[in-house]
Amino acid sequence: MNQFTNIILVTFLLFTAISCVPLDKPYINDAASQALIKKNTIAKRTAASFKDTVYVPIYSDIYNESKDVKFNLTATLSIRNTSLKDSIYIQDIDYYDSQGSLVRRYIPQDSTLYLSAMQSIEYVIEEDDTEGGTGANFIINWSSNAPKLSPMFQGIMISTNGQQGISFSTEGISTTSK
Repeated sequence: MNQFTNIILVTFLLFTAISCVPLDKPYINDAASQALIKKNTIAKRTAASFKDTVYVPIYSDIYNESKDVKFNLTATLSIRNTSLKDSIYIQDIDYYDSQGSLVRRYIPQDSTLYLSAMQSIEYVIEEDDTEGGTGANFIINWSSNAPKLSPMFQGIMISTNGQQGISFSTEGISTTSK
């Protein structure tokens, strides 16, 4: 019985260690997005003529049939610079759970990610990652030297289970008055 207890304990500790992810480690599944981040990350930039904070609702799971049954979803945060000539600068992409607790940061605190004209980037919350819950969200702090820019911040959720499929999207909203 003691050997069985040790195996359970070692297994538990192994899974606990694997699940510990630093807040500054990006969760990006796409090699092109990783290359974009490496190329477009600069030292922290604070000077800009326009700054905004955007809230994007994300659902890592949703209720199905009753309050006791949940349907896991793959969620994608899509950020698109819609300008034909100007860059946007993203200081923070922070993922929060339903209780408002920070789950992870996607940009190190001493860095800024910029998207050149017409560039976009995606961050994926995988289907089995339900840490955020039904009330998860992203807070994105961004800036630009062109105050009339309107980048798109969207959440896209999708999943299938047998013959049942679900997909929907959400739009980011500015929390800063313009």
